[in-house]
Amino acid sequence: MNVGLLDRSIRIVLGAALIALAYFDIIGVWGYIGAIPLFTGLVKWCPLYTLLGVQTCPVHAHIKYEK
Repeated sequence: MNVGLLDRSIRIVLGAALIALAYFDIIGVWGYIGAIPLFTGLVKWCPLYTLLGVQTCPVHAHIKYEK
């Protein structure tokens, strides 16, 4: 886990909103890219955060990633 509660909530809401807007053809098919933040919010893990060494989850904040 490297995605904290606030970060996770924002990802889920933003991802779901983008998918809904795409579904109703308000913003076009590019809105389905919202699946990425939705998925990373649901699984509490972001591969980009791992690569960059970012940690927003306070439970695992003591873990440092090797570069």
